[in-house]
Amino acid sequence: MHQPLIRQIFCKGLVFSHTSSIARRTFSISKMVGIKQGDQIPSIDLYEDSPANKVNIGEICQGKKVVIFAVPGAYTPGCSRTHLPGYLEQSDALRAKGVSEIICVSVNDPFVMAAWGREHNAHGKVRMLADPQAQFAKEVDLCIDLPPLGGLRSKRYSMIVDDGVITQLNIEPDGTGLSCSLAGQIKIEK
Repeated sequence: MHQPLIRQIFCKGLVFSHTSSIARRTFSISKMVGIKQGDQIPSIDLYEDSPANKVNIGEICQGKKVVIFAVPGAYTPGCSRTHLPGYLEQSDALRAKGVSEIICVSVNDPFVMAAWGREHNAHGKVRMLADPQAQFAKEVDLCIDLPPLGGLRSKRYSMIVDDGVITQLNIEPDGTGLSCSLAGQIKIEK
């Protein structure tokens, strides 16, 4: 007997499920529920520096205050000139307000994220985490299709996570702009 093949495709907030076997084919469409303030950060493995170094974003956020910001792609102009440098410049001020970790996430491979971090002297200020298959971006429903950048990417956003719970979420209205997700827009209550 053949086992059914189940495929899910995540696109623009919808989940397209396709089950296929020799005897039967079914299709279904369901609306994904996006992450929101008050939600628990999902437990997803990301990569730091190399494919051999898995780190779990949910575990990182337990018992501390963490700022996470996501960019559509390493080395892109807005990300390299504005978004990442802003968090690097504000890292001491954010830590003075009780932030334990500042994390940059992008749908890139871990080598690219490590090189980008080295180029910007991020070590000790911002952790550069790779989401190579967009698993985290899909789980939080913050994906955007950008064909010129390789297809599925993360929207640009920032969030504050306090002991695993999202207490602030700033998603750029068009998914890529540079306004509400910038370091200067993070509001930390002591």
